[in-house]
Amino acid sequence: MRTVNCIKYKQQLEGLDRPPYPGPKGLEIYASVSKKAWIEWTNHQTMLINEKHLNMMDPSSRALLQEEMIKFMQSNDYAKVEGYVPPNK
Repeated sequence: MRTVNCIKYKQQLEGLDRPPYPGPKGLEIYASVSKKAWIEWTNHQTMLINEKHLNMMDPSSRALLQEEMIKFMQSNDYAKVEGYVPPNK
């Protein structure tokens, strides 16, 4: 199992199996984002796409998601989905 020092959780966690995107950005994510954080991001991303009716063919929608991904991974004030209440774990 490959581990990374996750930028979101600030600890060594299991890393992704492969870069999620081609090019430098994909390699950066592969090197610094844990599998746990990436799964959480993809779930959050799906909710953002649906709530905000983002068109992934539109460059501005893709840019918005890129910005939100950075905020999410850095645990800054990222966009929340209105009315969403996470399930009790």
